[in-house]
Amino acid sequence: MPFSPTGFPGLLLFEPAVFRDSRGLFFESYNEQLFEQQGVNIRFVQDNQSSSGYGVIRGLHYQLEPYAQTKLVRVLQGSILDVAVDIRKGSPTYGQSFSVVLSGRNRLQLLIPRGFAHGFSVLSKKADVLYKCDRFYNKASEGGILYNDTALNIDWNVPAGKMIVSDKDRGLPGLANCRNDFRFHG
Repeated sequence: MPFSPTGFPGLLLFEPAVFRDSRGLFFESYNEQLFEQQGVNIRFVQDNQSSSGYGVIRGLHYQLEPYAQTKLVRVLQGSILDVAVDIRKGSPTYGQSFSVVLSGRNRLQLLIPRGFAHGFSVLSKKADVLYKCDRFYNKASEGGILYNDTALNIDWNVPAGKMIVSDKDRGLPGLANCRNDFRFHG
């Protein structure tokens, strides 16, 4: 089974089948039919890619309805600690975070449904991250949560003195005060 549950409703790890031979390797990073066979029915409409150096923390970001996005996150090169925070009110995992190391080497991908804030920290010298979205970006719908909110207590696996965080991300509110219109529907 290419999908593994995470203990958070709707949040899944995807591990593609990798085929190796004397030339190297090949894998399908996304196959709509395979996803649908597993009950994951998503139509992706936008790909985003970032390149960042060690210690960069991006997030925690999300988009509000009606522009909320499901994301499929993977690393092309390097490694990151990928973090998803459940912000769906009424969810059994509301306010909890899930983290996993994604890398160009392990090829794991994280499927993050709508209603989660998302961020990552770069653990390698450089990391190239690619993620698919099922809705287009809308600036007016941006939401976010402070990366170091004590209510979340996320360990980004980067020493405090080495963290590189944008001014925008440093100014985000904590979970208790963030704009949030998500509800858990079981």
